[in-house]
Amino acid sequence: MKSYYFCTKLLDLCKMIQQNFVKIYEESFNKNWDLPALTNYKESETLSYGQLAQEIARLHILFEEIGLVKGDKIALIGKNHTTWSTVFLATFTYGAVIVPILHEFNPESMEHIIIHSESKCVFIEDKIWQELNHDKIDLPFFSIPSFTLIKGDDEKIKDAAGRFNNLIDEKYPNGFTKEDIKYAQVDNDEVVCLNYTSGTTGNSKGVMLTANNYAGNVTYAHTLELLLHGERDLAFLPMAHAYGCAFDFLYALSNGVHVTLLDVIPSPQNLIKAFQEVKPHIIITVPLIFEKIYKNRILPIIEKPIMKLLLKVPGINTLIYKSIRNSLVTTLGGNFREVIIGGAALGKDVEAFFAKIKFPFTVGYGMTECAPLISYDHHYDFIPTSCGSVLEGIMEARIDSPDPENIPGEIQVRGENVMKGYYKNPEATREAFTEDGWLKTGDSGVLIDNRLYIKGRIKTMLLGANGQNVYPEEIEAKLNNLPYVSESLVVRRDNRFIALVYPDRAAMKENNIPSKQLADIMDENKGILNKSVARYERISAIELMDEEFEKTPKKSIKRFLYS
Repeated sequence: MKSYYFCTKLLDLCKMIQQNFVKIYEESFNKNWDLPALTNYKESETLSYGQLAQEIARLHILFEEIGLVKGDKIALIGKNHTTWSTVFLATFTYGAVIVPILHEFNPESMEHIIIHSESKCVFIEDKIWQELNHDKIDLPFFSIPSFTLIKGDDEKIKDAAGRFNNLIDEKYPNGFTKEDIKYAQVDNDEVVCLNYTSGTTGNSKGVMLTANNYAGNVTYAHTLELLLHGERDLAFLPMAHAYGCAFDFLYALSNGVHVTLLDVIPSPQNLIKAFQEVKPHIIITVPLIFEKIYKNRILPIIEKPIMKLLLKVPGINTLIYKSIRNSLVTTLGGNFREVIIGGAALGKDVEAFFAKIKFPFTVGYGMTECAPLISYDHHYDFIPTSCGSVLEGIMEARIDSPDPENIPGEIQVRGENVMKGYYKNPEATREAFTEDGWLKTGDSGVLIDNRLYIKGRIKTMLLGANGQNVYPEEIEAKLNNLPYVSESLVVRRDNRFIALVYPDRAAMKENNIPSKQLADIMDENKGILNKSVARYERISAIELMDEEFEKTPKKSIKRFLYS
């Protein structure tokens, strides 16, 4: 028999989402007119809030002249950039619906989304435009960052595009001012974004996000004071994804924050350089980055025999941990209050170490269907292995389990952040919700004192030989910290658990390890791993992969491709 447990605090929904989402930006651009808003890191070009408002107005004029009306869909494809940001903001403040498409999608997926979303026009990065089948889509295409028309035969559209740079002067001959900021009337229950997922267990679906969904995330972030007025943020996660979009972008610009957009590849070298130059006040990231820091920078140090010995000595171990923490803080710019990790589960060993050295981090939980936030705690309230407290006054959570505090079951949620449904997919929408209206997250976990503890994805959960629930992510987290393992995936074959491993060949080359030793190293890794897990979680073999696993934009492996 099913049993549910959920937080019992009353939801004061109207109190939290009383502010109209679009009006938030009218007020912010007016209030912060002279402050820096967006900077392209590589190009060192900055838009003030006033200049950003003017560029939005220029696009509004273009939209009107090419015949776009409220509710029309506008597709947007490109990496983080001031022009990408401007198109996104201009679309929902015009009353249209933005369709942000991740630049990491393959061309066929991009084409499918443009067609499926019924977009009326497309703003696209030049390089990505070259990869598409131009004949497949009969729509006007505008280039970013130049905003030139690169496809479109309609004379009215050609004329408007040709006059783009003069549109502001034509409409505002005396100059664009604060008083000219007037945005469309968009009720909070209206859809403002179609965010197509790229999940670990299946194909993409168009998530219908309302203004209210975004308002829930933005206003709650205000109550948390994640960023203060005039502070700095470095946006390196793709803003076409809900996580980066909500907090690095929408929340930041609602509060007068200066956002630097990392318009270069987010390699460790580029990130560290940018952190030290920008000195952000908060860092919003995904587990992969910190897992790499731990494995490549910290683990080689603390695994040395002399260091293992010193870490057993009281007092000395405290000094060593403090030194590691201070070095890491300096590397990341030295100015942040906390690091927020989300998008996927953080490896337990990594999490335990960062907790041990008292590093200011926290792990939150969300999903695209909640735009994205479900639970969060500040780092000083964060309990390791949890993913924060369910958002008070905004969201509710319950566990589908006979013993929700001890026996994992599906996490189900409802509240202000929950999507309207999947676009043109009523079947998937019905499947996503329970009969009594709760969103099924697909994640397994427990709920203790309103804190969520995630155990794994239901769709990825494997059954042990005697029917035990096995969460492969937990095994993989241990395996990924073993020598010369870059990443791994545990699958079930013929009633056995097999670990697929992509080896860290760069580390092997650096340490002069010949390829012929790899099989012996992995056999040793298998032995170490099997000693650290339950008997029913042990793997039978390690199979080496020649190429990296295909991943989602959150850098999670697309498991369904390998199961």
